[in-house]
Amino acid sequence: MRSLVRALTILVVLPAGLMSTWGKAQGELFSPAMIASSIASKVLWRIVLDVGLLESGINQSNPLNLDRSLQIMHQISTLSNELRESQASMTEILGHRMCDVVENFSYRNRFADRLNSISRIMSRIDRLELRMNKVLQEDSPVEQLTLTQFAQATIDLSNPSSVIEQLHKLETEVTGSSFGLVMAEGQDIFTQLNMMANSVICSYGLSPQQMIYLLYKSIAMTELKGYIMMQFSYMLLKTQGKGNFTTESKDRRNEVRARLARTQQLLQSVMRQTSGEYWRCDPDRGSHRENTTYVQFTRLLQGYIENEVDMNTDETCRETCDHYQYGHEQHHCYKELYCSKQTKCAGRIYDCEYIDSDMWICPAAPGSQRRYEYIEYENGEIRGRKQHCPRGTSKVDSWWRWLFWHCSYCFCLCDDAGRHSDRYVSLRESVSDITQNRVVTGLRFVKRRQMMHLIVQQGLLLPGGDIDNSTLEWVAPNPFSHTDKGVRDGRDYHTLSYDRRAVDLDDVHVHPGYVLTGVRFRTLGAHLNLEIRMTEMNFTSGTLVDPNQSIWIGNDETVRTEIPLRYMDVPTLAPSKSTPTSTSGQYLRLGPSGGRVDAAQTTIPFLDAQPVSPLLPIPLAGAGLMHKSIPKYGGFIAPRVFTYDFGPHIQVPTDDWLAAEEEARNVNQG
Repeated sequence: MRSLVRALTILVVLPAGLMSTWGKAQGELFSPAMIASSIASKVLWRIVLDVGLLESGINQSNPLNLDRSLQIMHQISTLSNELRESQASMTEILGHRMCDVVENFSYRNRFADRLNSISRIMSRIDRLELRMNKVLQEDSPVEQLTLTQFAQATIDLSNPSSVIEQLHKLETEVTGSSFGLVMAEGQDIFTQLNMMANSVICSYGLSPQQMIYLLYKSIAMTELKGYIMMQFSYMLLKTQGKGNFTTESKDRRNEVRARLARTQQLLQSVMRQTSGEYWRCDPDRGSHRENTTYVQFTRLLQGYIENEVDMNTDETCRETCDHYQYGHEQHHCYKELYCSKQTKCAGRIYDCEYIDSDMWICPAAPGSQRRYEYIEYENGEIRGRKQHCPRGTSKVDSWWRWLFWHCSYCFCLCDDAGRHSDRYVSLRESVSDITQNRVVTGLRFVKRRQMMHLIVQQGLLLPGGDIDNSTLEWVAPNPFSHTDKGVRDGRDYHTLSYDRRAVDLDDVHVHPGYVLTGVRFRTLGAHLNLEIRMTEMNFTSGTLVDPNQSIWIGNDETVRTEIPLRYMDVPTLAPSKSTPTSTSGQYLRLGPSGGRVDAAQTTIPFLDAQPVSPLLPIPLAGAGLMHKSIPKYGGFIAPRVFTYDFGPHIQVPTDDWLAAEEEARNVNQG
């Protein structure tokens, strides 16, 4: 019976690509993280070949009275459970989250039925594999009738519920060879999933590439479990003297090889057209929370009422509001009028305009980042949202001097880098610990001590591009202030101002064979510009190659198109969720919200502070900044990540490779 144990043990050894022969690999098992990722390599094919090479000299007296002292039996049981848990999580994601994906399509129900059918097949084979695993763990001998019934039910060609028939049905569902779906006749499941996933990238926690690859892994593991059960059943019946089953065993091996080849070819084709992009949807309306779902700059350029008499050294009223457009100051407070009732703009004043002579001003509550709740002009124009004014309104009137000069109150923008203005961006890098084989798995914005930071999540890289979930952690920034000793503007941080408030919107991708290990901002002219750090990775061993040779890269392009954001409302008041409005290579300028809708009291866009880290952690192949919004609202600057592309590692072996592998195993068996 040791030959049976040995045959099943082959299913859990490391890939032959890592060890030259089965003899070297005996007893060395996959880690849980390696189980799924290795499906993408030739290991799946080696498993198929190895299981097919079963010895004929099996003890027929009591085939399942296994020696419980063999440690390998415990290992087989452990692996089986890990495989099951892994697939259960995949099925949950596919089943529960795919509803969001298919809601937007006319043939939603037909596609959902197809996915449900695949899920049912996976569940049925999983239950049978669980039953087989339980049989292997029994302390006392199992009745021959029970074993025979299990084996016959598994391989019965006349039974549509048998594993053989279920795997054939699975292939039909995957390839779509017999489907006539609207607008998708004959289309495989990966192509359909790609079409749908691209439309709702942010809603299910995975990039489209991840979703498609996840489905592939589920299908491949189901094929693997079904193949194990079929070969197990042939061995079982053979030990009972019910036949030789050599031809049947070989047929099953050829079938699974053909199915896997077709599935991998379909996947390869689709993956080349599939995006690795992932970003976060806005939370539901009413669910926004500052410093949780968003952070904001404050009082960068803020609506401000000032009389022209106070904006020149001569205290004259010879000009108009339009004269005061660039970099003026409040020099006086003439006769302690309204200027004495509000906080002075201690910085520069820009973009003044005349609206009407007289007005009622509702001041903001103490402690608010606003100066005014609303301003109501005598001509009926209202700036901001008129509502109850707890502190009462102040009547403010312009006046005439000597009949010729009108001393007008102007509506301007105040650029005051005071203690109430959060306008600083860290230029310090946020990186993973590459000396400990950590890579970046996510991004998010945080604000600490008036300073905005873009920080990374890191995790331990494992073989096959997997991540050890238990090591995931956000790399907390070292809080610092622009007032700290030794801290310098332009080196440690960037100060936003009227002339230096542009943010470049770029997607920066690592080179082939590299993964993301850090991010930082730099200043490119007067623009904030994103850079990423990339480090070479050995995919098979899951190790970073020569971390000291990591490279920082960015987009040096200076000729860009601007996304205009004038007259926009506060982002968190939007009636629906934002969608991307930018493409890589554009830029925007942070500035005030609209004068009419908000009295220009809020700095827009906000920054999306939600963690941008896929539901299933994965190395990243790039990062970017994007703008998302809906019409008439300021929207958000949001991080975007690009998941690692497993496509190049999905190998469809050639006939020569298969022949060589099979010959090598025959030699080893001899």
